Amino acid sequence: MNDPSLSQPTPQFGTAEYVGKPGGDHCQFCHQPIADKYYRTNGAMTCPQCAEKMQGELAKDTHAAFVRAILFGIGAAILGMILYATFAIVTGIVIGYASLAVGWIVGKAMIKGSNGVGGRRYQIVAVLLTYIAVSTAAIPISIHYAVEQKQAQHRQTTQPQDNLESGPERAAPESRPNMVAALGTLLLGLASPIIEVFEGNPVGGMIGLVILFVGMRFAWRFTAAKPLEVFGPFDNSAPARR
Repeated sequence: MNDPSLSQPTPQFGTAEYVGKPGGDHCQFCHQPIADKYYRTNGAMTCPQCAEKMQGELAKDTHAAFVRAILFGIGAAILGMILYATFAIVTGIVIGYASLAVGWIVGKAMIKGSNGVGGRRYQIVAVLLTYIAVSTAAIPISIHYAVEQKQAQHRQTTQPQDNLESGPERAAPESRPNMVAALGTLLLGLASPIIEVFEGNPVGGMIGLVILFVGMRFAWRFTAAKPLEVFGPFDNSAPARR
């Protein structure tokens, strides 16, 4: 004799399932009893109304959605870079685990901007933005320490002359921004994770690369496509009675 409890479907998608009358099947989304027809939505038993509703509300991958995802991702990458650099400057500790937070922020922001749409092109952009945010954080960090070092050297050179009479001071010529220098700084920032391995701390650099890869993996996973598979309709045959 068949056990009616075995016909109860396994809960899917973290939703609760309410048990109705013995031998009755229920939709795992609206929890209403299944009549003569049902569908399978990503493996979950679904009533025709819920299946139709989910198919109609499924977000479409459009050009506008992709552009919004990029804009949200760029904003998140800038925020992640600022947070990464600020933490390193304030604490004096450059910790690679911040890459995980950057990957999470970028991935979540892009999905928010696309209204839940994901896919390969979203994943590629998310990974690139995560790498750019983490690597370019080295630029403000290096500028901060360079300015501190320059100020310390200036104090050392001017202190012995405090008690000496000197003529009119001449202002040092100001260095103007140079596009070539700015581009070089940007390229060095982008290559900083690799440079750290070969010219800095090899062990720490390798660990940082691994953590950066994991952060990029976070962004890749968050922006993956989430397909909706609906199969059916199927006949919901009532259990045979003896």
